[in-house]
Amino acid sequence: MRATESSYWMDSAPPRHGFPPLEGDLAADVVVVGAGIVGLCTARELNRAGRDVVVLEAGRIAAGVTGHTTGKLTSLHGLCYDRLSRRQGQNAATLYAEAQEEALRQVTRICGELGIDAHLETRPAYTYTRDIERVEEIHAEAAAASAAGLRAAVVTDTGLPYPVAAAVRVEDQLQFHPRRFLLGVVDDLVAHGVRLHESTRVTDLREGADCRLTLEGGGTVHARDVVQATQFPLRCHTTLLMRLSLSREFVVAAPVEERRAPYGMYVTSDHGTRSVRTAPLDQGRRLLIVAGETFEPGSEGAGDRLERLEEWARARLPGFADAPDVHRWAAEDVHTVDGMPCVGHEHPDTQHVYVATGFGGWGLSNGIAAARLLTAHLTGAPRPAWTELFDPRRRLPVREVPEVVRRQAAVAGHYLSGRRTGRRCTHMGCELGFNEAERTWECPCHGSRFAADGRVLQGPATRPLED
Repeated sequence: MRATESSYWMDSAPPRHGFPPLEGDLAADVVVVGAGIVGLCTARELNRAGRDVVVLEAGRIAAGVTGHTTGKLTSLHGLCYDRLSRRQGQNAATLYAEAQEEALRQVTRICGELGIDAHLETRPAYTYTRDIERVEEIHAEAAAASAAGLRAAVVTDTGLPYPVAAAVRVEDQLQFHPRRFLLGVVDDLVAHGVRLHESTRVTDLREGADCRLTLEGGGTVHARDVVQATQFPLRCHTTLLMRLSLSREFVVAAPVEERRAPYGMYVTSDHGTRSVRTAPLDQGRRLLIVAGETFEPGSEGAGDRLERLEEWARARLPGFADAPDVHRWAAEDVHTVDGMPCVGHEHPDTQHVYVATGFGGWGLSNGIAAARLLTAHLTGAPRPAWTELFDPRRRLPVREVPEVVRRQAAVAGHYLSGRRTGRRCTHMGCELGFNEAERTWECPCHGSRFAADGRVLQGPATRPLED
C-alpha cells in the first residue's frame, strides 16, 4: 500500500492561483485573520452587509484546519445533548441543535446560490457503541437529541460491517468536500471585491477605536473591528485561555468499491474514538475516511497511534486493506471545559476584537454558525437565540472549576518541565514535543506547530524556533 502524507481534500480540490502577500499598509472596516471556514464565511456575510473586509491568511487559503477535517456537517456531536441538557438545561440543548441545523441549511443555500460543486450528500449520522454496558448512554442521548428537535432514534442496524450494541441515528445530515466548498466561497468573495492575502502573518494585535495589526513583513493594517478566525486565537485573554485545551487526531483514507462502503456517517468513543464516512470518487468507487486515536499535541507515540488506526481500518472495514494507496493526515481541535464554542467578544473589556474557537472537533457546522453570530455582532443585526450559549464571557459553572484547575496544572507542568526536548515554543515558552509521525514540533499548551527546521506551521506562535 502506497502512502500519501497529505490531506485528500487538499490534493483533490481544483487548482487555483494564489493571492499575493500584503506588502505595506492598508485599512478596512473589518479585518478577518484566518481563511478557513469561519473566516471566509464571516467575510462573505459581512461583505453582503456592506462592510469593507480584508482577509489575512498566514499560509494558504482553506488549507489549515478546515482542509484537514473529515468533512462531516452534522448536528449529532458524539453524546453532547444528554450532557448539555443535564448540565445547562433542556433549553441550552435545544438552542445548540438549532445552531447546528441552521448551519446545515446555510451550507445547502450557499452551494445552491453560488453553484458550488462541493460533493454535498445527505446521509444519516450515527453515534454508536459496541459496549453493552454503554447502551444506556445511547438511549439517553437519543432522548435528549429528540427533545432538542433532531430526528433522533435508537437503532442497532447501522450499515457498518460489524455489529453494534446500540446507536443514535439522526436523519438528514450532510457531508461534503470542505476545500471545494471554500474555494467556491473564495471565488464569490473576489467577485464582490473582498481583498484576500495569503502568506501574510499577523504578529501583533492592538485594540482600540482604531485597531492595529502588525504584519510579519512590517506593514500595518488598520480596522474598526477584528475577527480572529485562527483556531486558537492570536491574542487570548487569560479568562479565555484557561478554558481551552487542544487535541490532535489522525485521519486515514483509501478507495474501496462502492458496494462495500458504509452509507452513513459514524462516530464512537470506543477504542479512543473512531469516525467513519465515505466520499465520492470515480464510478464504482468511494473514498473510505477513518479518523481517531486522539492525542495531545507533542505527546510521545504518535507513530504508534497512526499505525493502530490504520490497522483498525484494515481489520474492520472491507476493502481498506486491499486499497493500492492511502492518504494520511491529522487534524487539530480546540476544546472548552463546558463543551460549548466561544464565539463573540474576546473578554468583558473587549469592544472591537472577536474570537471564534473551542469547536471541540465539530468545527464545520459550528464554524458556519459562528459566521452568522459574528456578523450579527459586527453589524447590529438581530442576534440568534443561542448567542449567550456561545459567549466567550459566559460564567463558568462551578462544577467545571476542577477541570480548569486540572488543565492548568497540566499546562504548568509543560512550562516547568526539565527541558526534556530542549525546545521551547516562541509563543509563551511551553516545552515542545516532537511528533515523529508528522515530523513536527508541537506545543501541548496552545497548539503552535513548527516544521523540523523551526519554521512556524501553525499559530498562535508567530516567530520560528531558535537554533
